[in-house]
Amino acid sequence: MSFGFLGIQFGFALQGGFMSRIFQTLGAEKDAIPMLWIAAPLTGLIVQPIVGYLSDRTWHPILGRRRPFFFIGAVLSTLALFFAPYSSALWMAVGSLWILDASINISMEPFRALVADKLPDSQRSYGFVVQTLIIGIGTWIASNLPWFMTQLGVSNTAGPGVIPDSVKFAFGIGAFVLFSSILITILTTKEYPPENLEAFQEEKEKNRGFLYGVFEIFKNIVSMPKVMFQLGLVQFFSWFAFFTMWSFATPAITEHIFGATDPTSLAYNNAADSVGNYLGTYGLTSMFFALTLAMITSKIKINRKLVHMLSLIAGGIGFISIYYVKEAWMLHISFSLVGIAWASILSMPYAMLSSSVNPKKMGVFMGIFNMFIVLPQILAALGGINFLYKLLFGENVVFTMVLAGTSLFIAGLCTLLITNKAVTHDG
Repeated sequence: MSFGFLGIQFGFALQGGFMSRIFQTLGAEKDAIPMLWIAAPLTGLIVQPIVGYLSDRTWHPILGRRRPFFFIGAVLSTLALFFAPYSSALWMAVGSLWILDASINISMEPFRALVADKLPDSQRSYGFVVQTLIIGIGTWIASNLPWFMTQLGVSNTAGPGVIPDSVKFAFGIGAFVLFSSILITILTTKEYPPENLEAFQEEKEKNRGFLYGVFEIFKNIVSMPKVMFQLGLVQFFSWFAFFTMWSFATPAITEHIFGATDPTSLAYNNAADSVGNYLGTYGLTSMFFALTLAMITSKIKINRKLVHMLSLIAGGIGFISIYYVKEAWMLHISFSLVGIAWASILSMPYAMLSSSVNPKKMGVFMGIFNMFIVLPQILAALGGINFLYKLLFGENVVFTMVLAGTSLFIAGLCTLLITNKAVTHDG
């Protein structure tokens, strides 16, 4: 039921690892990059709660509750991912990112709800960790695809304003994997129908209409459980850190480690491929860390809060260490620590959240919860990254990674606010 996340992560990894490279190739300045990303989180802010709400109220006799949204999102995401590197102007690349992120969100949020739908509380840490294991595999492979293409002889350079063929091939492969893996989940997974289907249909007919839906989403936001808000603070600082990485890892590392600043040069494109390779390391590490957690959580109960806090601190150390790296190979160590945080971010908060909300509203609450993911990205894109790293550390673009590490340390400290043992420990 989580296999489709392999394809979703292909989309996210290619988007996170190479859209900034595409933007720079099309003429974007470094400080302008976060603003070019803003359409993605703004769309997520709107799409995620709506999709969650609609999926809670959907039942198809063949496709079930969540799978119709898997399919719609898969079709749109595949098209956007395939065409993104063929953008001939900056506004086209920004538009492709906007459509891609919105479409991936249509599929992704119901996947989170599906795990909570089908597993009892005692197995949810295990379920979300297995999901994270699949995400780690996707991150590692997708992040290395342009490098793989280059090794196979595909051109890694192009004229000014043209995306190299290595990136185009990588995005094309990613589009195929995205669609096919989600299709496998759709074809092989069964969903539980509502306990009383007749009452479910009557409730749906009685409470229908756009304004009612907006009112229900707003009411659920206002009445969210206390634990959800506490987890939201942790997510806020966690995702500020990773949005900073996705926006600035390529310009920061190509400049700080490789001394390459010209997006049309072979040196820059080779360095950008290497950045993808290092980003793949955090996906590979998250895979092994998730595998370790999967083995542990299948046998014993864990303290979710403690695991998450220590993982976030490890990731913070990893980001900050990038500033002190002298040899490029050492970045594998830095991003290995980042991968530990990534694995935990994708599993522990959702396991804790699913233990604290009404199962009948799992989709809408998962969507609302992800507002705490997109709000920090919007803040970062509106100038938060540029303002904070220059104010706190200095003008060198590598200080964006130090800012990311600091944000993860704050996220780790915020976990101390969560004191409800019913959600911090496996049931």
